[in-house]
Amino acid sequence: MTLLWTSRDMVVAMGGRPFGQLPDGVTGISIDSRTIAPGEAFFAIKGDRVDGHDYASLAIANGASLLVVSEAKLPALGRLTVPMIVVDDVLVGLQKLGIAARDRTAATVIAVTGSVGKTTTKEMLRLALEPSGKVHASVASFNNHWGVPLTLARMPMDTRYGVFELGMNHAGEIGPLSRMVRPDVAIITTIAPAHLGNFSSVDEIADAKAEIFEGVVNGGDVILNRDNAYFERLEQAAQAAGIENVHSFGQHAKAEFRLAEFDGAAELSTLWVSFHGETREVSIGAPGRHLAENAMAVLAAVSLVGADLQAAIEAFAHLSAVKGRGARHKLSIGGGSLTLIDESYNANPASMRAAISVLASSQPQYDGRRIAVLGDMLEMGEFSPSVHAELAGPLLAAGIEHVWLAGAEMVALRDALPETVSVVYLETTAELANFVTTEVRPGDVVMVKSSLGIGFGKIVSALLDKYPAFPDTERHS
Repeated sequence: MTLLWTSRDMVVAMGGRPFGQLPDGVTGISIDSRTIAPGEAFFAIKGDRVDGHDYASLAIANGASLLVVSEAKLPALGRLTVPMIVVDDVLVGLQKLGIAARDRTAATVIAVTGSVGKTTTKEMLRLALEPSGKVHASVASFNNHWGVPLTLARMPMDTRYGVFELGMNHAGEIGPLSRMVRPDVAIITTIAPAHLGNFSSVDEIADAKAEIFEGVVNGGDVILNRDNAYFERLEQAAQAAGIENVHSFGQHAKAEFRLAEFDGAAELSTLWVSFHGETREVSIGAPGRHLAENAMAVLAAVSLVGADLQAAIEAFAHLSAVKGRGARHKLSIGGGSLTLIDESYNANPASMRAAISVLASSQPQYDGRRIAVLGDMLEMGEFSPSVHAELAGPLLAAGIEHVWLAGAEMVALRDALPETVSVVYLETTAELANFVTTEVRPGDVVMVKSSLGIGFGKIVSALLDKYPAFPDTERHS
């Protein structure tokens, strides 16, 4: 059994108080009583909706060998027989343990933020760096005030490369996360109007993303998107933070890692990358120009940290889109098949345009249709009507003739589309799920996209439940 932490080191790192006979150590860290594994420590974090202390008994039943609890809750937990470390605030204790994990490792750490493509870029970094050494990366989208310290605390001491995703909904959130992670390399994928309702302008979003510079180590590197309109603003912010090593990627002629050419197909992409006086061909096992742009940032990072660049390029061929972020399914229907593109995890104007582009590049079979199933983009505030209506432009430019909508904000898009487009609008996700599962037919390509809070994952699940997947699509699921 390999210990992630000794109990003694945990007590010291968190400034905690032992309660009961502590084990030698723990094999992992968990905040979820349902999925905790035997030998792991359970951190009873109090969230907005639930309090982890209420699930301590379930964590013990599922194998927790140690609990981390708050002093205030200890009287109610004294009857439990599992040893505990008592702290004033469990989340603060987790943050302290995360900082200790960063202090004890010699890993090269890369942090990623940006309005679009954070999780995909993080997963591409994981894939590209694995041939060069042991990689530790965030699970799913653990990019907030509890996800980042949890990922740090889970990082083994012998990690070679640590990859972290930093997210935000408001200004002032990324800075503390970056100072905790202390990246050797910081990447900003792009700046776009995501969470626009929480800001007065996209300028403010750019400034909030620039907070990632606060944690970059001395002598560290920054990688920016040269094609983005906010490149110069971010470059100046990096320099103001004392960072001298600013690098760029993109199609721009002055980009250090330049996208020389791109060839997109329905299920894969090929790009030609120019850097350091040479051009290399790169094949990516998933479609979309946005993935090619993310790959440029990843190759820049791989080069800067001295990892095996050729091995990273070869690894891209094995990339597949993940659930909710472009995963493709070929489903059996009526003696034929339909293609489902699952983009149900997140949505903002930039990612909507990227998903529409992927749908446009997909080829229906027989007399099938390209169908965009779209739901609300949340947190757009006063800009919501205009950014939803403006999706009509990319839909028309892509030649999408069938648009099925749900959600209060999508009324603006419904009203903006001309009569040449076949538009179906239903008020609720449940109504649209019923409609979609009934109306799809062989040969269709169906792309489902909305903000997570709209629940369009239920539409994806309904299609997967009703129509069986073909075995040859396993790598995409």
